[in-house]
Amino acid sequence: RLVVVPFMGDAGRGLCDRAKVSWLDLSGNARVFAPGLRIQVEGRPNKFVQRGRPPNVFAPKSSRVARQLLLHPRRFQTQAELARETGLGDGYVSKIANRLKQQQYLETDDTRAVRPANPDLMLDAWAEAYDFQHHRILAGHVPARSGFELLELVGRSLTVANDRPLWAATGLAAAWLYTEFATFRLATFYLAAMPARSLLDQIGFVEETRGANLWFVLPDDDGVFQASRLEGEIRCVSPLQAYLDLKGHPERANDAAAELRRQRLTWS
Repeated sequence: RLVVVPFMGDAGRGLCDRAKVSWLDLSGNARVFAPGLRIQVEGRPNKFVQRGRPPNVFAPKSSRVARQLLLHPRRFQTQAELARETGLGDGYVSKIANRLKQQQYLETDDTRAVRPANPDLMLDAWAEAYDFQHHRILAGHVPARSGFELLELVGRSLTVANDRPLWAATGLAAAWLYTEFATFRLATFYLAAMPARSLLDQIGFVEETRGANLWFVLPDDDGVFQASRLEGEIRCVSPLQAYLDLKGHPERANDAAAELRRQRLTWS
């Protein structure tokens, strides 16, 4: 089998590699393997870039649609349902859904409802476009003997300080709560608003980047809180959101992401 496309991006390359499928693109790149044949050409630029700013279906606000679809990957959803669940306008959802269909991320049923055509491909494309550093991050250090002790300390403090669940753990801490796979030092929390000085003083927070073991993150869109849930006594973002966020984390983030995907993102 041979896949031929105008330009093969990183997500597509990864899928082909995992499926052991050869590919080439019309921009001059190729990775073809067969008995007695090996062709590998990389680094050629995309010759088919559209003029003007390309639409980004995975931009912070737009990605609410992708998130809702991947949270329910086997269910066809109407645009009205997508608008209701994401809090976006009908026209905006229609525009994003049409772009996703044009990029072949969606399939449609007889009622024109949509679902991901290939959830893995869609997630890979989103992860490739995702940039955790676009969020506002307050980095610092809190005395704690372990990442889990820090997670519990901050979780308790946030629960007491907030009347509503406007926070959720993500990254390495959330991945551990979902999989218990890799220990961690850095705990990361999304907050709907930056923490009050009184809370920072209460937990002994000292702002510093080098040596930080705690990140408070103000998200660039509140969609990150969608489908957050309690794991034990700690509120976590969805496994989907935690997987995306691990891309911007240190330590064993890559291993944690792979295990989280294996256990919790199987699309069954």
